[in-house]
Amino acid sequence: MENFKMAFAWSNELKRHKLDYNTLCSFQNDIDTLVRLVTAGALFDSDPVKFFQTRVEPVLSELFKYLHGVYEDKEAVPVSTAQLSRELMDLCPLFESDVDAALCNDPATDDPIEVVFAYPGFKAISYQRIAHCFYRHGVALIPRLISERAHALTGIDIHPGAVIGGHFFIDHGTGVVIGETAVIGNSVTLYQGVTLGAKRFHRAANGVVIKGEPRHPIIEDGVTIYAGATILGRITIGAQSVIGGNVWVTEGVPAQSRVTQQRYLSNSFIDGDGI
Repeated sequence: MENFKMAFAWSNELKRHKLDYNTLCSFQNDIDTLVRLVTAGALFDSDPVKFFQTRVEPVLSELFKYLHGVYEDKEAVPVSTAQLSRELMDLCPLFESDVDAALCNDPATDDPIEVVFAYPGFKAISYQRIAHCFYRHGVALIPRLISERAHALTGIDIHPGAVIGGHFFIDHGTGVVIGETAVIGNSVTLYQGVTLGAKRFHRAANGVVIKGEPRHPIIEDGVTIYAGATILGRITIGAQSVIGGNVWVTEGVPAQSRVTQQRYLSNSFIDGDGI
């Protein structure tokens, strides 16, 4: 078999980690438990402070114990369970706004319980908001495990690094992709198959892509993006704009635009929603 020249000496490093099958299964089970507990505690419990201290923090401790065992490096967990628990509890207003966004924008339901338990878009954004709390602190591995669990469950791929405002709604959802450095404002609605991706990657002299560069779109408040639209690069879609289905956008557009087939109109849409 041909030997390939590797840019990183990752193979030997990987073997030094202690991530065995049982630990990986425990990781995944506890991640599902954590998301359910955070969602339940934020939305349903009458004493969320006590709930997060007694139910959420022990699960965080278990997850962090796995990380210490896998990486043998305290820097893999640069935040305390108590602090992270408080930040997860503070997601409550965002979760409530996302439920409200579904009720406001989907004519097929008027039941908030249905949104919480049955809507893949709400499940995906709930997982992402939780993953983003870990991501902000530079916690190893867990943010991607959380976001990829949501990806597997819903078909919606949102990187834990994406910054997403409140009152966010993904309708149907299958095939939605939101990249690491995407920034999304408040009251944004996406339909199935939307991609907020990168247009290009810069590479260092050794051919390895440069990490962390802003490369995904900025979507301002009140934007609606219809099914199959692809928006690429560090461009801005102005507030209250509507991006039509199956449109390929690589240049920014001003506020209150309507974009169809890469053309924009500066007038706003009145008398309801639509393209």
